[in-house]
Amino acid sequence: MHGSGTARSGGTVESGPESGFTQPTLDSFGTPLSEVTFCVVDLETTGLAADACGITEIGAVKVRGGRIIGEFGTLVNPGEPIDPRVTRLTGITDEMVADAPAIAAVLPAFLEFAHGATMVAHNAGFDIGFLRHACELTDTRWPRPPVVDTVVLARRLTEKSEVPNRRLGTLARLFGSEVTPNHRALDDARATVAVLHGLIERATGHGVGTDAELAEFCRAIPSELQKRKRHLADGLPHAPGVYIFRDADDRALYIGVSVDVATRVRSYFSAAEQRRRLRDMLASAERVEVVECAHRLEAGVAELRLISGGKPPYNRAAKFPEHRSWVRLTDEPYPRLQVSRKPPEPGTPRLGPASGTQAQAAISAIEAALPIRSCRTRLSPKRLSPSCVLGEIGKCAEPCRHTVTVEEYGAIAERAARAMDGDPSPVADAIADRLTELSESERFEAAAERRDELGAYLALAVHSHRVRSFVAAGEIVAAGRAKGGGWEVAVIRHGLLAGAVKTPPRVDPMPYIARLRETARAVEPVADAVDAAHAAEARLLLDWLGRPEVRLVTVEGSWASRLDGAGRWEGLVPHDPSPWRR
Repeated sequence: MHGSGTARSGGTVESGPESGFTQPTLDSFGTPLSEVTFCVVDLETTGLAADACGITEIGAVKVRGGRIIGEFGTLVNPGEPIDPRVTRLTGITDEMVADAPAIAAVLPAFLEFAHGATMVAHNAGFDIGFLRHACELTDTRWPRPPVVDTVVLARRLTEKSEVPNRRLGTLARLFGSEVTPNHRALDDARATVAVLHGLIERATGHGVGTDAELAEFCRAIPSELQKRKRHLADGLPHAPGVYIFRDADDRALYIGVSVDVATRVRSYFSAAEQRRRLRDMLASAERVEVVECAHRLEAGVAELRLISGGKPPYNRAAKFPEHRSWVRLTDEPYPRLQVSRKPPEPGTPRLGPASGTQAQAAISAIEAALPIRSCRTRLSPKRLSPSCVLGEIGKCAEPCRHTVTVEEYGAIAERAARAMDGDPSPVADAIADRLTELSESERFEAAAERRDELGAYLALAVHSHRVRSFVAAGEIVAAGRAKGGGWEVAVIRHGLLAGAVKTPPRVDPMPYIARLRETARAVEPVADAVDAAHAAEARLLLDWLGRPEVRLVTVEGSWASRLDGAGRWEGLVPHDPSPWRR
């Protein structure tokens, strides 16, 4: 079905758009990829479980040598009602499939279309699982074709620095697909073709030139390699620390942390390690460097700093703190809230750091509660600007029309600043009132959106306020009980770990603490986190301080939170609007 909303039986349509992809000629085993026929398939279904749900649409594109040689598309009557949630996602309704052929009629035509081809799908386990189950239901022999999963290939051939995830839409944008995935089978299959060509083009740079080599490239690294590299764990200390896998050029490939480095590194060379990306990493690793630490907290901080500084390719978390976002007010006569990756100036109202999605949700919550403008136009106090619908319905003070003075609007901006730095109750109360209205009018989807925005705002306010008061506190010395006796001591200055030591069992720890304070590194006093990396370290330290076995030794300065601040909302999960009224 080609997006027309009417069913038709599947068939082949000859076509010839060029993708721009060309395959190299390699003298190798297997069939050269330029001669392999790929059948890229996508399904739409009534649910996620192949043994409990039906197929509603099949779309497939057959390609060879970078050319499309045929397409197949049809709606399928699943023989059961389509869940309304699925309909909202795909647009396929019960009426659209009512006159479509059943899977028993469609399946033979599709298998004939795909005969002799290598099957390709994005998250192939899903689509192939449904097709195999359909064969079982209709007593049709499953031909057991070779299968290529573009998700698996994408994990091998793309980095988090390029794409935040391996969803089809994300990869389609990366590889310049002319078709945007839209949860319709044929369009999604066409988009997957562009992804396949882009991934194969990258795979050729890894020496992949045939279908056999492509299959080998998709498989896990053989256990023989793990055995051959096992010597890299020899001689490592059984102590807390950070371990760094390095390649022949001494580049950091992967950084990890453990309370027992030797045991942890050895586990990478066992059958228990099944993560493909780390097995890939081992293929390039030539040595393991260890940074021994006093205890697990120092090791965790060292790992965080090394990953953000070195950005090893096989690490995922904490690698790009500079990509985190902040909520801030713009510096103009009529300020507005904005998401920015640049940390706000010290002492200015802010929320963050956070993901861009969470930051935008927090802004939406504040804008829903206050008449602050949301337009991006830079407004002038000397000339009028075009108005928008928000002003007409009373959701904006309309500074564009000069209905408020700069001073009057400044009071609104000040309320937004207090929503970031002070008491979040006015925002929470306003949204709670709106949630009640939406629920009473049975607008549950809109209510859920407002609830999620409020949850994002409150969580971000809580974390921001905790970090701010912690960083401003100055020096904090704390100690946690060590396994086997003794104390794990940390000197923290303005939200950064300045020194660490583990004291021996059954001795007075205070002399060790005194020497540690003398030798700990100096930290410039600041009132808030200076960047996202600083905030991440502060949160790691705060989590450690919150453990029941950790005791405060000394606190210089004041470490406190406002009684009316966001801290009193910590742990509150917003599901019902009534508890939000404080």
